[in-house]
Amino acid sequence: MASKKMTTTVYITEEQNQMLKELNRRTKVPVAEFIREGIDLVIDKHRSKLPGQLDLTRDVSHDNPKS
Repeated sequence: MASKKMTTTVYITEEQNQMLKELNRRTKVPVAEFIREGIDLVIDKHRSKLPGQLDLTRDVSHDNPKS
């Protein structure tokens, strides 16, 4: 089952636009799919900055120093 998609506006450079169009021409993959893939890569790269469960392998002894 596909996720509901939301509409948004992003500004890209002319070079980015040309490269995305060329990728689309060569692969027949929609430009929007490449943009969603790029967003997923950024989210994965910065996942540690997002709220969620603690990583139990991380040393948290310095995160909450006793006052």
